[in-house]
Amino acid sequence: MALRPVQVNFKALDCEAVGHFWADALGWGVSSEGPGVINVEPGGGFVWPDPAALCVDVVAVPEPKTATKNRVHLDLATTSAAHQTQLVARLKALGATPADVGQGDDVPWTVLADPEGNEFCVLEPRETYRDTGPIAAVVVDCVDPRAMARFWGEATDWDVREVADDHAVLRSARGVGPYLEFLRKPEPKTVPDRVHLDLMPYPGDDRTAEVARLRGLGATDLDLGQGDVPWTCLADPEGHEFCVLGRSS
Repeated sequence: MALRPVQVNFKALDCEAVGHFWADALGWGVSSEGPGVINVEPGGGFVWPDPAALCVDVVAVPEPKTATKNRVHLDLATTSAAHQTQLVARLKALGATPADVGQGDDVPWTVLADPEGNEFCVLEPRETYRDTGPIAAVVVDCVDPRAMARFWGEATDWDVREVADDHAVLRSARGVGPYLEFLRKPEPKTVPDRVHLDLMPYPGDDRTAEVARLRGLGATDLDLGQGDVPWTCLADPEGHEFCVLGRSS
C-alpha cells in the first residue's frame, strides 16, 4: 500500500482571486467542485489524478496569512533566461509582488508572493526541471530532511532521489511531474501551514487502513475544526499538515 500525492492545497481569504492568479500563472484551467473551492489543473486532456501534474486547490478560509514566511512553497520552472524574465514580468502584471525571504541579491532565482502573500520562486533554467511542467517542485522547510525523506518515502509511492543533511528530494516513480523537496531550516514550525499536500489512495486501497499505516510511520491526527468530512487531516513528524482524501473511482 502507498498513497499518491495529487494536489497542493492553498488556504485563501479570497479563493477566487488566488485561484485565478495561479491558473493564469501556470497556464491551467479553473473549475470548482463547490462553494469556497477553486480547482486549478492542466487542460489538454489531463485526467486527475495523474503524477504528471500536482493540481492546485484553493480553499476559502476566514483567517489571513500570519506566518512571516510559509514553510511550504512552489518553485516554478523556466526554460531559458528570457523565459524567466518574461515569466517574472507576467506574474507581476497578474498581481505578484517581490518577496524578501533572506535570499540576498546574488541568487539566480526570483522570489515573489501571490496576491495573499504566499511566497514562491521563479527558478533560472535548470536541466533537472526541464520535464516537470510549470511547477518544478513543492518545497518544504524542515529541521531534519533525512527524517522527512524516510517518512514521505514510506508514506507515498514516490521515489527518494537524494538525501543529505541539508536537503532531500522525492519524485514520482514514473519519472514525471514536479519534485517534492525538503530543505533544512533550523527554525521549527510554529503556526499552521497555509499550503499543504493532499494525498489519495489508489482504487481498491482502503483509506482507513492507509491512515493507520501513516500513524504507524509517525503521523499524528489533526483537528482543524474540519468536522465530519470525507478526508482525514494528519501532520507529519515535524507537524506539517496534510490530508488523505477519499479514493477516486
